[in-house]
Amino acid sequence: MPLLHAQPYDLNVNGFYFEDLEDYASKAVSNRNRFGDVVEEYEIQFIDGEGIDCALVKVWGVNQANIGGYFKACDEWDDHGKRVFIIAVGEVGYEFDPETVSLNDFDVDIYHTDSMKELAQKFVDEGLFGDIPAHLERYIDMDAIARDLSFDYLETDIAGERLIYRPA
Repeated sequence: MPLLHAQPYDLNVNGFYFEDLEDYASKAVSNRNRFGDVVEEYEIQFIDGEGIDCALVKVWGVNQANIGGYFKACDEWDDHGKRVFIIAVGEVGYEFDPETVSLNDFDVDIYHTDSMKELAQKFVDEGLFGDIPAHLERYIDMDAIARDLSFDYLETDIAGERLIYRPA
């Protein structure tokens, strides 16, 4: 579970760390400034956790109003689902409603390869270009296929992992 920090905009009070929505809510309701007023606004900061959750916080644009949806996504989505969301929203530009977001809302194909040339080789090996006789395999120009793939496929780094994706 990621560790977040609620940093108040009010300079007369300290912020607090939290790991889930309930922890945030209980600390926020009792956090008062030196004049006894309840603190109303916080900046939410990612402090510690897995790199994929840090990337998710950035793309989600976590704030007080949408933090519940973020924690729900952290609990329910696996790393692949988080990558789909990060690419769809952060790279492709999909919009989402933090309260009703579903991974079914995004159509992105992800490949765990380091380069377009590696993806080209994978497609050839999987038979995407049909059966290629063994005596002709050495004549296939993987660099040319990789250049062609780069028109429809894009590269990105998420939490230190190199990915190639294709938005649908």
